[in-house]
Amino acid sequence: MFQRYPRHLTSAISLAAAVAAAAMGIAAAPATPAGASATPSASGTYTMYTEPAKGFSPVYDLINGAKTSIDLTMYELEDTTAEKDLVAAEKRGVDVRVILDQREEYYNSAAYNYLKNNGVHVVYSWSKYYYTHEKSMVIDGTTAMIMSANLTSEYYSTSRDFLVTDTNAQDVAAIVKVFNADYAHESVTPGNGADLVWSPTDSQAKLLALINGATSTLRLYANEMDDTAIENALISAAKRGVDVEVCGENEDGEYDSAYTTLTKAGVHITYYSNPDGFYIHGKAILADYGKSDAKVFIGSENFSNTSLNENRELGLIIGNQTIMSSISTTFASDFKNGTPWTG
Repeated sequence: MFQRYPRHLTSAISLAAAVAAAAMGIAAAPATPAGASATPSASGTYTMYTEPAKGFSPVYDLINGAKTSIDLTMYELEDTTAEKDLVAAEKRGVDVRVILDQREEYYNSAAYNYLKNNGVHVVYSWSKYYYTHEKSMVIDGTTAMIMSANLTSEYYSTSRDFLVTDTNAQDVAAIVKVFNADYAHESVTPGNGADLVWSPTDSQAKLLALINGATSTLRLYANEMDDTAIENALISAAKRGVDVEVCGENEDGEYDSAYTTLTKAGVHITYYSNPDGFYIHGKAILADYGKSDAKVFIGSENFSNTSLNENRELGLIIGNQTIMSSISTTFASDFKNGTPWTG
């Protein structure tokens, strides 16, 4: 039996391809580095939880602790615990609003109907965006959680993902403004707050700037590798002497061409390919870790044209030392335990 896919956006895989990919999978889930996810990494207004080690209790705790409002945008929602917690919040007087992706209605319909039938204000996403692939939640207008993970409990135990809570007032206000517009299916120009990255507004430009500005190292978690501009920027970085490492997914050979091109240019790639095993779902870029101007991107944006230029997506770029240290340690383990790409 294989897991339901795609977890990514570019194409659905056939039954034959999925079975073949499962047969080819050779890497088991690597052990999470000690301390990388067992406790949150925090500094200032940001706290990161690394999955699968931490579990999704931080999400449930935020929902259960809400006093006035919950605004949730989710590409896929198939988590009965979260759904029941949202209903319980509504019943205790919290104003709960939810946006679920319209194109994923097949997977979202059960949650949609359950929430709607129990008084939660829930809508499907606006067709202006190809996918609403954003995964975010704002609690009481003061705390945001920005995620690479869907709230799909089937995958919690096997997916490498990252959740970041953000209490920066500028960020939270910007996220709420976009939520209000998206919930009403109205146009909006997203504000970047202190450090936000939005699709389809500016994510490609900001990610390219992060890659192009690197002078020593780049570490990428890549669930998808299907954007020519990102690929060219990685090639340019490698050619100017930046040590570029990518840890990705390639269970059906979809990214063979991109991986081969990148490897020939000097990019180092390891990947996972077992659809029933450890899965790189996180999306992150760590640039120049160890230097004073190091930055990390974490968010819902995949490295594909659809994700960067057609979807509604949300991420952030920050220089939080504790979070970058955790990402660096976890990445090193995942990269080591992946299968090297040789073309």
